[in-house]
Amino acid sequence: MNFDLADLRAFIAVADHGGFSAAANALHLSQPALSRRIEKLEEALGLKLFERTTRKVELNAMGRSFIPKARHVLNELENALLGMVELSDRIRGQVTVACVPSAVSTFVSKAILAFHRRYPRIKVRIIDVSAADTLLAVARSEADFGISYLGTQEPDLEFEQLIEEDFVLACPDDHVLAKKKSVTWESMSQYECVTLSSGSGNRMLIDQALAKHKKTLSPITWSCEVRHVPALVSLIQSGVGIGAIPRFSLPVNSFSGLAIIPLIEPRVVRMIGIIRHRARPLSPAAQAFKELLSSDAPINFLNE
Repeated sequence: MNFDLADLRAFIAVADHGGFSAAANALHLSQPALSRRIEKLEEALGLKLFERTTRKVELNAMGRSFIPKARHVLNELENALLGMVELSDRIRGQVTVACVPSAVSTFVSKAILAFHRRYPRIKVRIIDVSAADTLLAVARSEADFGISYLGTQEPDLEFEQLIEEDFVLACPDDHVLAKKKSVTWESMSQYECVTLSSGSGNRMLIDQALAKHKKTLSPITWSCEVRHVPALVSLIQSGVGIGAIPRFSLPVNSFSGLAIIPLIEPRVVRMIGIIRHRARPLSPAAQAFKELLSSDAPINFLNE
C-alpha cells in the first residue's frame, strides 16, 4: 500500500482535533498539505474515512473501525524507539483523555502540570465532557482513556479506581445547618433544596443509593435543578437552596461563603477512576500519564 507513517499521523490528528484546520496547526502543516496526506491514505485503502460537511469533519463507520489500527501501528513504533533512548528525552506526541469536569478542576489539572515537567515534549488534550460522554469517547477510540465515575458495567471497558469521595451537604455558611458536624439526608430534605438533573451521572448515583432507604427517608423536594456541579454550587452560593455535591468536585477555594458538611444515613459515595478499552493498547505517552495517575498522585494533588 502506498502510504506512510506521516499519513497515519495526519489521519489521527484530524480525528482527534475534529477538523483539518486544527489538525494542520498541531502538525505544523498547511491545510492543503494535510488534505493531500488524507487523500493519499484514502486512495491507498480504497475507502473514505471521514464524513465532510460545510460545518464539521467526523469519522465515518470505516474511519471509526480503522483508527484503533492506525493508533496501534504508531504505538508499536514508539515502543520500539523507547528501548533506544531514555523515555523522558525521546518520547513525544499527544495524549487524549476524556474526563468529567469535576476531576479536571481538582487533581487532573495538577497531574498535567507534573506530567509536563517530567515529559515536556508530550501534549495533553483533555475532552471535558459528562460521565456518559466520557464512556463514549473511550469506546469510540476518540480518547486514549477516560477519567470518570461510570464504566464498570461496560464489558469492553475496564475501570481502575483512583479515589473514593463522599457526597456532602453544601449550604450558605449562615444557614441553620452550617454548624452541624454532620447532617442526615432526612434532615436535609426538610429544607429548600436544589439538585442535579435526573439525567446526570451524579444524580443517578444518589437516586440508586437513596432508593435502598426509601422506606425510612422522606422524598427530597427541590426548587431548581441543573446538569453540572459548578452550576449547582452557584445556586447554593446565591441562597436558592442547599444541595448534595461530591466532596472533591471543586477546589477548596471555590467554596467561598459555603459550609461543607458530611452527609450520613446513608453515606453516598462515588468512585473516580481510569476507564480504558480492554482491546486497545496504550501509546507510551498515554501509558506514562496513566502510570502517574495510578500512583498516589490523585490524593497528593487533592491535599496540596
